[in-house]
Order: sequence, then structure tokens, then C-alpha cells
Amino acid sequence: MIKAKKSLGQNFLIDKDILKKITNTVNIKNKIILEIGPGTGNLTSYLLEKSPKQFFVIEKDNQLAINLRDKFHDQLTVINEDVLKIDETNLFKNKVIVFGNLPYNISTEILSKWIINLKDNFWFECLLLMFQKEVADRIIAKFNTSNYGRLSIISNWKLNIEKICDIKPEAFKPKPKIDSSLLLFYPKKNYVKISDPNNLEKITRIFFNQRRKMLKKPFNQLFNGNQKILDKLKIDLNLRPQNLTLDTYYQLACEYEDLRS
Repeated sequence: MIKAKKSLGQNFLIDKDILKKITNTVNIKNKIILEIGPGTGNLTSYLLEKSPKQFFVIEKDNQLAINLRDKFHDQLTVINEDVLKIDETNLFKNKVIVFGNLPYNISTEILSKWIINLKDNFWFECLLLMFQKEVADRIIAKFNTSNYGRLSIISNWKLNIEKICDIKPEAFKPKPKIDSSLLLFYPKKNYVKISDPNNLEKITRIFFNQRRKMLKKPFNQLFNGNQKILDKLKIDLNLRPQNLTLDTYYQLACEYEDLRS
């Protein structure tokens, strides 16, 4: 019997209705599939029934990787690596559909890595990913709400995001102590062009470092009180970080790059 490892944030999805729902969310027939953290292969089995063209899984756990090879043989390719150390852009020649019951302890790190490293030619068609509900709520949060922050801004930069459903702890073994949410991400056709995504990461980090404080201090730290930028973007320094729209942060990143060029 396989025991979940707490150190790897493992919670195996066992609810058949949820497994079917995930499998039927997007059409994967004749598509290239990448599954992150397949664990015992419960979702993998359902996905294979949909006749994908190729199937890759990334599984860090050595024993689980061996079990997956034994269970599925030549139906899929098992990559026994840490997903945080893989460059997916060089792994596939064609776009893939990604499924992932992400380890809760590194889910935001995985998502941020993918978004920060995204080129204009996306390496995926879509991402169907599971997060802790509270993390998912931050990802899809709208401005002027308490959940809105760095993760919301970075996640929504190049991607449209749709919430599919919430999932109760009983759907997993072992049961986590919190609810989960399933999110669908797919590329935007139009988005603000930022030369270096790390500049967006820097701006959001500085602005939200003290999210309850007014904008004056972080703005002055980054832009030295530049009045032209305030007028152009119609920013009121008496507001707080959560009061600025997504687009304002993307425009701020562009202004920051212009000043530094």
C-alpha cells in the first residue's frame, strides 16, 4: 500500500465523480498531455481513456515513478524529476494540455515559475490545476477585495482564468484539512507587453510589502515621485495597493522599464 508523504505535500485524489469532472473539462483526444504529480495514477487512468496523442507525467517521488511505469508501461512517459527544476519550454515541440493536482506546499511557486518564464509563444494550450481554495481565491481575486494581491496580478497578466469547482477534503486520501479549488488557465490573445516579467514581480512585491499602507512610499521608492506617471495612469497616492486595477500594475511595470532603459 502506498502512503502519502507529507514532506511532498501528497494528497491523492480518489473521488470518481471529481476525477470524471476533471477529465471532461477539456477535450484531450489526440492532444499531448502533461500531468504534474500523478501520484498513484488515479486521474491518469481516466485521462488515458480519452485517447490522447502522447502522455507525459512528472513525478518527483522515486517509488511512485516506478509504480507508474509498472502500471502504465508504454502508455506514457514518466519523468522522475522535480517540476521546479524542469524547463517545460524545451521539453515539448508542440503545445500541451497540463493537468495538475499540485502539491499544496509549492503550488504558487510552480504557477509563478511558469508565468514569469512564459514567452509570447505559449508552450501550453491550457492548464487545469488544483490549489488550496484560499490560494485559488487569491489567484482569481478582483481589485478592491481583500484577497487581491501579487498572485492575482501576476496570474492574470497573460492568462484568462476560470474557476471550475470547489472540492471537499473527502475527495482525497489522506484528507487535507482545507477545501480545494480547480482552476482552468488559458492564454490571452492580448496582454500588456512587459519586456522583463521580473519587473512586474518586483513592483508587486514592493507595493504589497505593506498592503495596508498608502501608495506614496512604494511609489516614491520605485519612481521617485514622478508626477508624469501619476497623471498618465491617474493614480491617487492616498489609495492602497489593493485599490489599483490589474492593468494599472502592468502599465506601471512598463513605465518602470522605460525609466530604466
